[in-house]
Amino acid sequence: MSALSVKDLNQLLTILDAENVANQSVEALASQLGVFNKQEYFKVGNALVMLLQNADLLPSPSQRLAAVLLLHELFKPDAQNFHPFSSVFVQLLADESSAKRPESYRLPKLSPPEKIYLSHLITNPQKDMYKKTLRQILNLETTNSMADISALQTSLSERLSDYTSASKSRIPAILSMPDVRQGFDPALPDSSAIKKTAEALVMGPNAAIQESVGPEFVRLAPPLFCPDELVWIDPIGEADHTIAYDTTVCIPRGAGSEARRLISQAFTGSLTLLQQNRLLSELERDSRLVYHVGITPNKLPALVENNPLIAIEVLLRLMQSSQITEYLSVLVNMEMSLHSMEVVNRLTTAVELPTEFVHLYISNCISTCETIKDRYMQNRLVRLVCVFLQSLIRNKIINVQELFIEVQAFCIGFSRIREAAALFRLLKQLDSGDQSGLNTTSSIASFPGLSSLSAPSFNSQASPVASAAKGKGE
Repeated sequence: MSALSVKDLNQLLTILDAENVANQSVEALASQLGVFNKQEYFKVGNALVMLLQNADLLPSPSQRLAAVLLLHELFKPDAQNFHPFSSVFVQLLADESSAKRPESYRLPKLSPPEKIYLSHLITNPQKDMYKKTLRQILNLETTNSMADISALQTSLSERLSDYTSASKSRIPAILSMPDVRQGFDPALPDSSAIKKTAEALVMGPNAAIQESVGPEFVRLAPPLFCPDELVWIDPIGEADHTIAYDTTVCIPRGAGSEARRLISQAFTGSLTLLQQNRLLSELERDSRLVYHVGITPNKLPALVENNPLIAIEVLLRLMQSSQITEYLSVLVNMEMSLHSMEVVNRLTTAVELPTEFVHLYISNCISTCETIKDRYMQNRLVRLVCVFLQSLIRNKIINVQELFIEVQAFCIGFSRIREAAALFRLLKQLDSGDQSGLNTTSSIASFPGLSSLSAPSFNSQASPVASAAKGKGE
């Protein structure tokens, strides 16, 4: 049997446990190999290589480093003994530019401190090197340079020269998924998931740990009595075979796939009314779908600028998310625009946002108006902000007394603009106790490009898609 037993695999995963391994010395780590029989060392080595080739099975840097060091300590090379996993160390220590294999089955990239330590451990191991903990190795100063491993590379090349071109073209049967795939947002596995996956890969009748895949050469019958007959048996030339990976693997084909496609399109351009309705119906059907369509905080500004109505609906559904503070922080700090103000205003009328968030956004709007150089754009943004603030005040979203000094100074600074003067008058009325100003509606229909920011749009509680449909009908 070529695979590890359940007991040995559990022992190996326990040694590599992230909570324990970071503070262990290399010497203490290597001593734990005594739990395995020496006859099982090669199987342990194969399991370690499999774990290294699948980054999600070793999620922390200390686990990755522990696996590399254990692989080295299994078979210590000397002048007469060739390490059976020398090709792994050569690939780990190679320059990134020299790596030719696709990412789907490439070993992990070591950090400079790890490369320096491993190269010296292979070429000239010292006793004090085994006293260092894995955490110390990861934080080593990179003032030293890597040791020369040309002797190891030469020895490996000599041994590989004995292999045929066909055998050197084979690849592992276990391929790790690419790190980034469009429409798929993977989550980090827990220890139980790692254990279950490792057991499925290295144990049982279908274990693939010892298997490899190579091109199957379908050859014609060689001509008889031909001097070049051996050419048919062993093809000449180095073949460079690569994997054609299907990027749609593990992406569900149910209703969620359509929502992911539309959200991906919404980041780069405006959706049609039909597409908006379709996306919102998908989100309505499954309340958890919004967490799995690839909407991250750093992608929110693109969604706001291209499809503000969709951004509003998405944020309303994310209000119960533990990451909502990150989404609101990105919204506050993004560049001020008509669409961002529309999103913020609609959120304030639909849910109760944190007061500090609303105040910070208002301060950001005022600061943007004061610092912009273009006079035309400055006037346009000031009008937007004034109408926005009037909407918040009339809807009693903000307590104007908390921002009175800042907003009053803003109105005085831009008193030449009609909307700023109107906002200033409203502030004075409220300061004197006159609440009649809250019952009037400001008109900005005469200002070009602001029809979507009129008072009815701000105060409407209707569905964003319905409002968009009404706007198209007008």
